Amino acid sequence: MSYRFTKASLLTGTIMAGAMMAAPLAAQTTATNNTDDLTDQEPALQAAPDEAEGLIVVTGSRIARRNVETAAPIAVVNDEEFQLSGTVNVENVINTLPQVVPGTTSFSNNPGNGTATLNLRGLGSARTLVLVNGRRWLSYDTAQVVDLNTIPSFLLDGVDVVTGGASAVYGSDALSGVVNFRLRQVEGIEVGGQYSLTERGDGRRYEIHGAIGTSFADGRGSATVYGEYYNRDSVFQGDRGFSNFALGGETFGENQQQFGSSTLPNGVIRYFGDGNRAGTEFAANRAVVFDDTPGQFRTRAGDTYNYAPVNYLQLPQERYLIGGYADYEIGGGHRAYTEVTYVNNRVAQELAATPVTGTFTVNLATVQPFLSAEDFAQLVQLNATETDGDPDNIDLFLQRRTVETGSRNSLDERNAFRVLGGATGPIGSYLDYDAYYMFSRTRNANVQQGNISRSAFQRGLDGTDPAINIFGPGTLTPAAVDQISILAQNGDISTQQVVNAAISGTLGDFALGTAEPVAFAIGTEYRKVTSEFIPDTALASGDVIGFNAGEATQGEYDVKEVFAELNIPVEFGSARLELSGAARYSDYSLDAVGGVWTYAGGVEFAPIRDVILRGQYQRAVRAPNVGELFGGQAIGFPGATDPCTTAGATSGGLRDICLANGVPAGSLGDPAIQLNTQIPSLFGGNPALEEETSTSYTFGVVLQPSFVPGFTLTADYFNIEIEDAITTISLAQSFDLCFNQVQDPDSGVCGPFFGNGPIRNSAGVITEANPPLLGGQNIASFETSGIDLEVSYSTSVPFSIFTDTGEQDFNISFLGTWTESFDFLAFPGADLLECEGQFGANCGEPRPTFKWTSRASFIDGPLTTSIRWRHLSSVADDDDSVDYAAFNGVEEIPAYDLFDLTFSFAASERATFTFGVNNIFDELPQTPTFNGIFVSSENDGTLLGDNQEQANTYPSTYDVLGRDFFVSANFKF
Repeated sequence: MSYRFTKASLLTGTIMAGAMMAAPLAAQTTATNNTDDLTDQEPALQAAPDEAEGLIVVTGSRIARRNVETAAPIAVVNDEEFQLSGTVNVENVINTLPQVVPGTTSFSNNPGNGTATLNLRGLGSARTLVLVNGRRWLSYDTAQVVDLNTIPSFLLDGVDVVTGGASAVYGSDALSGVVNFRLRQVEGIEVGGQYSLTERGDGRRYEIHGAIGTSFADGRGSATVYGEYYNRDSVFQGDRGFSNFALGGETFGENQQQFGSSTLPNGVIRYFGDGNRAGTEFAANRAVVFDDTPGQFRTRAGDTYNYAPVNYLQLPQERYLIGGYADYEIGGGHRAYTEVTYVNNRVAQELAATPVTGTFTVNLATVQPFLSAEDFAQLVQLNATETDGDPDNIDLFLQRRTVETGSRNSLDERNAFRVLGGATGPIGSYLDYDAYYMFSRTRNANVQQGNISRSAFQRGLDGTDPAINIFGPGTLTPAAVDQISILAQNGDISTQQVVNAAISGTLGDFALGTAEPVAFAIGTEYRKVTSEFIPDTALASGDVIGFNAGEATQGEYDVKEVFAELNIPVEFGSARLELSGAARYSDYSLDAVGGVWTYAGGVEFAPIRDVILRGQYQRAVRAPNVGELFGGQAIGFPGATDPCTTAGATSGGLRDICLANGVPAGSLGDPAIQLNTQIPSLFGGNPALEEETSTSYTFGVVLQPSFVPGFTLTADYFNIEIEDAITTISLAQSFDLCFNQVQDPDSGVCGPFFGNGPIRNSAGVITEANPPLLGGQNIASFETSGIDLEVSYSTSVPFSIFTDTGEQDFNISFLGTWTESFDFLAFPGADLLECEGQFGANCGEPRPTFKWTSRASFIDGPLTTSIRWRHLSSVADDDDSVDYAAFNGVEEIPAYDLFDLTFSFAASERATFTFGVNNIFDELPQTPTFNGIFVSSENDGTLLGDNQEQANTYPSTYDVLGRDFFVSANFKF
């Protein structure tokens, strides 16, 4: 696929970069502990304005302090991990972290949306707060989620992962935790690039970047300006043996089959009318398929279309990223600062040709030229015996894969920018202020090709338009393709504004014992989010066949907040005790949310310098996003039984709630108030949604034994529980939950029937005038718990080739998580899903009980040799209703291990070259061996067939590219 970068966007970026160079801009500086480890227990921390005095600001707090440890556990990924892993896209390192379950990635083709998202603890991307330099980053759609493609990986100084709700410090969305990406300043000129290629010679990726950093005005100001270009080639499922065929077949005995779709390029007809089928191919309600000879059909016997090979395995991407950040001292220690970012990101998805399915009216005279005389006679016979009295037209259920139109392609082009300006400085001797304004905007243009217009397809069959021949393979002419094809163009726009002002400092010299002074921070914040999705008319109406229809969405809300933090350090002898607390009050413009409190409290205790004990409790909230609140609404007619028509409605709690819902007393229990099994219902956003809430607690230990220099161990237990989580359930489930179980009109679960005005007419019948609203509801709950373990050790090894000392440095690190539990309850009374160590239709992405990443590095002067080990424990299928093993399927995916090797050589202080191999042993899902049409029984447990997400596996969790090489170079001047 070819891409174009528009002159307008390039000019915009150039102007912005020029402005960064010319204006007195500002950026925060950072201080890090530079090691070659994956993680560092001493967090690489953001510097506060008084950094010269040794104070730092830790992710998860706004208070500057000297002690780098906090009550909340923080896992840190240093910049070396991005360099040594050959990573250009941030997602590739983040998804290896044990705290993360992959969200959408570069392998998310269907489902997918061209983004890369962060899903901390597997609790959902919308419940993970993403920061850059300690401040909110830009989101990309109505769900207000951050696309990791917008963060420049080559400038990362490190990534901090904070466990547990952090709404008291940062506001809404931080239910599972916070991930803060810290960008570094550049001194001088830095340029570099990277090239990656798989062993099979495909999946090419290359990146080039440059940055200029300088001080000016005699050191009063500094600025960094950067740019990056990234390009990634596609890989198709047909390029790998394990994904070349769609596998499935629990209905075919004890074998998986080369499966696929029943919608064939030849065309399939099903007849559901009341005509006489005797003597026809339609006897016994069978489907007929056209032979390779156009116009002749036969009874369908297991024919399928293999849609897999033309689907993307790796999505193509092209990205331009430019920006900068700088600061300038105005005088008296007061500094102005700004940050600017612009991203143009293009990602495509590709699926097999459109499967047209549905009931169509076929004019017999129109299609007669395309059918054999015998087959046409069968249709005439059927139509002649129908009771509808129409001699010219017959209704047929048609299935036709329109391969003549080519594959379906969806291209998302997102243009995003973010600007931030602020000022910071001292207030007297003990206080500092920091105030800023941030505005971000993302605009997405989505273009879908390869779609079919349902109405045009119908007109080509009923004689309204020129006739189209769908009866056989390759029968659609170029003119017919043009006639029925339709291009869908959709857009969405999201904006975010933040105004934040805070004062932090100490209570003068007031301290307890010999400790540091008591410190605090107070402030206020205003946020406003606006988002809209604008589908074109064809997509919104459902006329497009090929991609799902979408309703227009538009909405906004704002929130005004005040917050405060307090830190009380106490020292007695060699022991240290530190107490911390935080609180925030948020006033939302949403009536259903209103004012909410969040708070946190923590404690650290160091009986000796070698040991720190810590714990924290937090309450956090997430306000519903624009999509959940204001998603476009459309009426539907799901099947369900109105509880007020049942015999139980004449007494008890069911009687009371039915009366309250508008059913006349004389009609209670009368089936006549529901004459149709389908009930009109409104689907879409629910403006009555309330906030989600979470409570989390952590406790753990940090060990830095003085008798083992260079060794650190941290272990922390976490427990996160989310209540009133937003989810959507069926009308039947909603009826049961409200009328049979809760029976309280004021309960949130009864909102669909009471929160949108009267839903019944005077006779008690649910009508289309004001149907129940089946948007999201605050009825689900999550709970997850486990232990995070970090170990790092640095020492020297008595062997060297490149140093005069005869020694080289050796660093080893380990970051792992044991998941004790992951429970999900869709609604009260539902079956509890226990997803730890599970995967499948209910739990989704695999959630291994053990997940770790470890790295060992040898630093011999200019040469660094590093080995990484990535491990996932085995996971079991979560569906007890199907025994996949009975037909050569998979009930368990075995433990999974990948090893990577990297060599980095510093040729000089100005030039570094890196070469690496990821997935050294080429661990891929097993390539199937076929016996006829069936898969052989030799299956190592990674080919999932029906029990999959995409490509017969879970491609965001398990490597699908295979052995992968990269080489990079970086130069500094």
